[in-house]
Amino acid sequence: MRHYFACGCYQVLCWLGAGIFLVYGLPAQALAQSALPMNSSSEFSAASRPDETTASNETDEKTERSAIEDFENRLQALEKAQQAAEKKSTDKSKAAGTADTDADKKWTVKLGGHIQADYTMWADTDPAINGAQNYFSFRRLRLVADGTGYQQFDFRLQMTLEPGQGSHENQFASPDVKDAYVSMNEIPGVGRFRIGNFFVPFSLEQVTNDTNNIFHERSIPTQGIFAADREIGMAVYNHTEDQNLSWTTGVFFDDINDTVKTRLDDNQGYRLSGRLVWLPYYDEASEGRYLIHTGLGILHTEAHNDIARFRTRPQVQRGPVLIDSGNIGADSYTTGGAELAIVWGPVTLQNEAFVSQVNLLSGASAHVGGAYSHLSYFLTGENRVYERFGQHGAQFGRNKPFENFYRTKEGCGWGAWEVKARWSYLDLSDVQAGQYNDLSAGVNWYWSDRTRVMLDWIHPLTTADTIFGSTESDLLALRFDVNW
Repeated sequence: MRHYFACGCYQVLCWLGAGIFLVYGLPAQALAQSALPMNSSSEFSAASRPDETTASNETDEKTERSAIEDFENRLQALEKAQQAAEKKSTDKSKAAGTADTDADKKWTVKLGGHIQADYTMWADTDPAINGAQNYFSFRRLRLVADGTGYQQFDFRLQMTLEPGQGSHENQFASPDVKDAYVSMNEIPGVGRFRIGNFFVPFSLEQVTNDTNNIFHERSIPTQGIFAADREIGMAVYNHTEDQNLSWTTGVFFDDINDTVKTRLDDNQGYRLSGRLVWLPYYDEASEGRYLIHTGLGILHTEAHNDIARFRTRPQVQRGPVLIDSGNIGADSYTTGGAELAIVWGPVTLQNEAFVSQVNLLSGASAHVGGAYSHLSYFLTGENRVYERFGQHGAQFGRNKPFENFYRTKEGCGWGAWEVKARWSYLDLSDVQAGQYNDLSAGVNWYWSDRTRVMLDWIHPLTTADTIFGSTESDLLALRFDVNW
């Protein structure tokens, strides 16, 4: 009786070991042998009937080994078949050039917004200037929806609530369309293709989002003067493998109103733009803490109304226009731009120069131009963040403090502090409108990468041929800026 009981226990242990082998890959025989010495009944039975027990054990072990080997062979065959099927499916997908468009790859949407609250004071106004008033205004009140989907697409829709088109003449808000586009990315041989309403790819300062520029407003010769703002059109963006060389080109309608976004006219007008950027030096180890940026751009405009006009106010949202060419009869104008920026740790130097040839209806041509240069320095050691291939190509990105600003029982953090200075210049002498120089300086206090307080001192100087003649004034502008 003991013999049959011992044999039964031995077989149970062997089959248990085989099961563990199948699950964990442990040798069943080793498990059975390691378990056998622990069973005193099995040892006694084997000693009392050595021949019969040994023969029985050998037969059982052979049967078990055969079953295990057969199972392993079948498992390996199934694995090979599955791998072959997966490889065939992958090869077929690559050959057909198809993308994964399953239902779970559809749009993923992120909501955001932007608040900029400004207070601007004319601290010392030249007596010749009319209409200079202190004011509070929401510079930007915006709602944003961003999304990605279908493996290589993205979109952006941004609407405004702050005063938009016509804000220079009145205080009433009008909802404007800012960004409204869809992009297809990583197209072989093309790169990124975008269609909709977005920044015309021209000028480093212009394509850098306002949340990432370091002054209240872009410099005199860029936005609305030589660099177009957002327009309806299409563009392609691409770069080399190392992203140190990038290029962009696009075609757009000429100056369609942000509020209406409609033009009923047989002559629609158009813009052609191109931008080429090369980084002769980029420190990979520090992810761009040290770099040199160079760029060239061209923007050609066929005016829809045969009018060209160049005018600007001090570098704040509201206030009197200080220089204005008036309406110039011109069927087209072409602007060239050169870019140079150096980031060297906490120091950044950024420069651009523009010259525009205005093709007058009389057949002659006029030349106007401008430039700016600004220097910034992080007192707390951070550096300006640079994106080699960002949302609009090569541009500056969101600055990030080493330590956020906070105050709790456990302690406090002071955020990042940046000082800045800029000179801007606009020359309209060739169209008898004079020259305008602007000196600005200030400080930015970054509470986080998305919250900051900005203070600008602005000193505009105009020549005798400008609207109010030779003038000199001082403005102070304070801004609270937060986005999410």
